[in-house]
Amino acid sequence: MGFLRRILGGGEVADLPDETPVDQAELDADERARDLELARNEQERLSDLARRQMRYAAYAWQPPDQGGERRSDDEGPTEIA
Repeated sequence: MGFLRRILGGGEVADLPDETPVDQAELDADERARDLELARNEQERLSDLARRQMRYAAYAWQPPDQGGERRSDDEGPTEIA
């Protein structure tokens, strides 16, 4: 904004408030608090069934991949049974 003010002549640079250095610990605490609030909202939004499905999705059984890497148009020995 200061750049535009200098170009357009809207005010002096001294009129702008001084930028104070930002405390990294304070930023981290604010971010953690926001993450906790989002997690709480997510828990309230989802039903018990949906929460259980998400929790155990990594352990769900999936059928093995069928076939292999060889395809019918690949050249190689043909096997007729």
